[in-house]
Amino acid sequence: MALEFFRQTADFIADSWISPHSQRPLLAVAGASLTLGLALGAIWSSENSHPSKIIPSPLKSLQSSPSESTAFPLDVLPGARDVATPYGSIRVYEWGPEDGQKVLLVHGISTPCLSLGGLAHALVDRGCRVMIFDLFGRGFSDYPADVPQDHRLFSTQILLALASSPLSWTGASSGQFSLIGFSLGGGIAAAFASYFPNLLSSLTLLAPAGLLRASHIGWQTRLLCAKGWFPEDIVSKLVKGRLKAGPLVSPKKHKDTDKDQTVGVEDALTEGLVASPNQVLSRAYPSLTTAASVNWQVENHPGFVSAFISSIRHGPILQKTELENWKRLGSFLSQRKDEDDDTRIGLSHNKVLIALGETDNVIAKDDTVEDATAALEGNAHFIYFSIGHEFPSVEYDKLANHLIEFWK
Repeated sequence: MALEFFRQTADFIADSWISPHSQRPLLAVAGASLTLGLALGAIWSSENSHPSKIIPSPLKSLQSSPSESTAFPLDVLPGARDVATPYGSIRVYEWGPEDGQKVLLVHGISTPCLSLGGLAHALVDRGCRVMIFDLFGRGFSDYPADVPQDHRLFSTQILLALASSPLSWTGASSGQFSLIGFSLGGGIAAAFASYFPNLLSSLTLLAPAGLLRASHIGWQTRLLCAKGWFPEDIVSKLVKGRLKAGPLVSPKKHKDTDKDQTVGVEDALTEGLVASPNQVLSRAYPSLTTAASVNWQVENHPGFVSAFISSIRHGPILQKTELENWKRLGSFLSQRKDEDDDTRIGLSHNKVLIALGETDNVIAKDDTVEDATAALEGNAHFIYFSIGHEFPSVEYDKLANHLIEFWK
């Protein structure tokens, strides 16, 4: 009886959260459900078997039934390969001139790497050798359910992807590579660069996570992040419903004076999935969109929702957990100023390039400029786009031109 009531309560909360027109007292319901969750969490958990350590992506099932892969094709980007690792299989794409400048792109929290497909194609057009991969639990990459999705796991995944290439990306003859990270991928890239700066020729962060102030996190997302407050199956139900619903409202207009602005899952979706009529992420399948890819993951990837939740909880998002990584990187860049140009190793550019959206309600422009400048000890160069969080997947040609100019 109690468990059935708990399930009905979860349905009620999910409906309140997902519906943009709901007038139900969500906060009161959440509080009551929280109390009930604490009492019944152990019982609920005992009803469910523990997840396997590695949750497979839809890859194998689609390989056995290729006709079912039309919603998200296996060859969505060129140069696909699947890399077996102790953490599960990683889907990697690599293409472009073998002697071109090497560029690695890391995508955001809710989409597969297709979201940066337009930028990847644009860089290949400009002579680059590009590598891009699905983060664990996204696209065609497996999900290691027993490992938190923090910067340690993602840094390891980057190294595993690089090691799978037929070309040398990290050896003495490789010439180093440029690293680009978007949103969550920006936080991942900053953390990776702070530990492995000698592998990189440049670092570019696109609307990066990693310095998000805790005061800007919405209460709904805070509840989801607080592991143990709700049984995990209830959290998964809520998040899956919200992800499946997709963006429900138009992006909010940014207010520079709004210091109480908060963000959450709903903001990330609304901002990150906005498309453009001219957007082409996959040249083989030009009609594919980021919103469609998220819906496909919700319906077909059994580890996606859990991976999303784990990234919210443990990923390189909040300033209070990631500031040391940014400071380490800033210290490295400052120390290099005293070195002779001929003896410098790693990050040949003296500054990190940070691109921001003027109307981004996920990564606030003014906050990021202030906090990144301080953490990186002034070793940052900023450029701006007149739209929101979605600019890397919409204005990728303009962004590619900025990157080429910066690298020169």
